[in-house]
Amino acid sequence: MSRERVISAVIATCTCLMAVAAGGWIGGYRLNLTPSEPLGLWRIEPLMRVAAVGDLVFDCPPASAEFAVALERGYLRRGLCPGGVAPLIKTVVALPGQHVEVGSDVVIDRLPLPNSAIRPSDGAGRPLHHFGGGIVPSGHLFLHSDFASSYDSRYFGPVPETGLLGLARPVLTFDP
Repeated sequence: MSRERVISAVIATCTCLMAVAAGGWIGGYRLNLTPSEPLGLWRIEPLMRVAAVGDLVFDCPPASAEFAVALERGYLRRGLCPGGVAPLIKTVVALPGQHVEVGSDVVIDRLPLPNSAIRPSDGAGRPLHHFGGGIVPSGHLFLHSDFASSYDSRYFGPVPETGLLGLARPVLTFDP
């Protein structure tokens, strides 16, 4: 095959891949490569109501120094949310006005949250600082994942509702 044909084939393949990726992004499709939720293809479904406890959602965390450190440490992936991070897939576990206590695990309105043990350090031995607890402020959500090593509101606290992209719906996923 001539050099020109190879170059043309590579350009055509790259163009097709970019078109598929752009169509997927515009269509609300996202690829999850983190263990917080099953791996695979997910879709963002518009949330046509107020968020509720139990909703599995996509959320863009706010751009902050804390999330910049989380990205640097590898807790978050790169993406198109503010601060250059990918959206999180988490479950809403507390709403504005609810009381969250964080000790060795999480307690919401005096009820223990299953699978919420607090880790003192990450997998590399670096200290993890956890949220101090308190009332979830107006306009914020407390997010959680059952995955033991998940970076969620146990560590960064409530996040603004303005980062909520929609419900997270699995399309083609698997648990390794």
